[in-house]
Amino acid sequence: MPDESAVDTVFVLVHGAWHSSAQWAATQRALAARGAASTAVDLPGHGFDAPLPTGYLLPGQPGLAEEESALAGLTMDDCAASLVTALREVRRWPRVVLVAHSAGGGPASLAAELAPDLVDRLVYLSAFVPAGRPRFADYVAAAENADALGAGLHVGDPSHLGAARINPASPDPEYVELLRRTHYGDVPAAEFDRWRLALSPDLPTAIPRTPVALTEQRWGGIPRSFVRLGADRALTPAAQDLMVAEADAAMPRNPFTVHHLPGSHTPFATRPRELAATLLSALD
Repeated sequence: MPDESAVDTVFVLVHGAWHSSAQWAATQRALAARGAASTAVDLPGHGFDAPLPTGYLLPGQPGLAEEESALAGLTMDDCAASLVTALREVRRWPRVVLVAHSAGGGPASLAAELAPDLVDRLVYLSAFVPAGRPRFADYVAAAENADALGAGLHVGDPSHLGAARINPASPDPEYVELLRRTHYGDVPAAEFDRWRLALSPDLPTAIPRTPVALTEQRWGGIPRSFVRLGADRALTPAAQDLMVAEADAAMPRNPFTVHHLPGSHTPFATRPRELAATLLSALD
């Protein structure tokens, strides 16, 4: 049955690091079943057009740890501008809800700061909130995130590569298991290949490292919600709580409403119906 709160609402869904619009598909179906429209956006350098290191799909993956990323020159401004364009395309809807997952919180926050008239509500799904500390890397390195997994996933030197590179196509079962536990802990190991092989290897270093400046008058004037993931091993619950608390202290005009989901960093993989219901509850 359609949800009355979804009437006249469109969700703009922004993926996180190494992901794409494709991972939102089941959540979009669940939203549609509840009467909500949605569009999922590929950030620049992601999705089916994401450039791959030349040896990534070759036997032995030659040069994977040394080859500079084709995304090295991509900026936070480029990513935010692509979202502003997507938001303009759906502004005819009476209510536009911008949803960001994980590292997508940086570009989404900057887009909202640049064009607050295009966003009626912000929803952060275990996503970076720059209001307290301006760089995602600042929270990743925080003491509250010390129990996170994933440090062993990076390939090569990001400063040289111009990207935080991972290896979703790795033949190493220990590496694959670490990737699963970090990002897809609720997905059984036997079913994980379909998810990991849909990831792209490069995240431009601009996304975790570029400071995002927000203001009370623009970003701070937009109602905001945070979906807290209780067993997240990529961005721990303590780190999520820290971002919310620091954002509310810095910009108290519209404090976060916090919603809770159990499980790991990627609920769109295992509980899309619950995620859709939570996104709709954030409208209240």
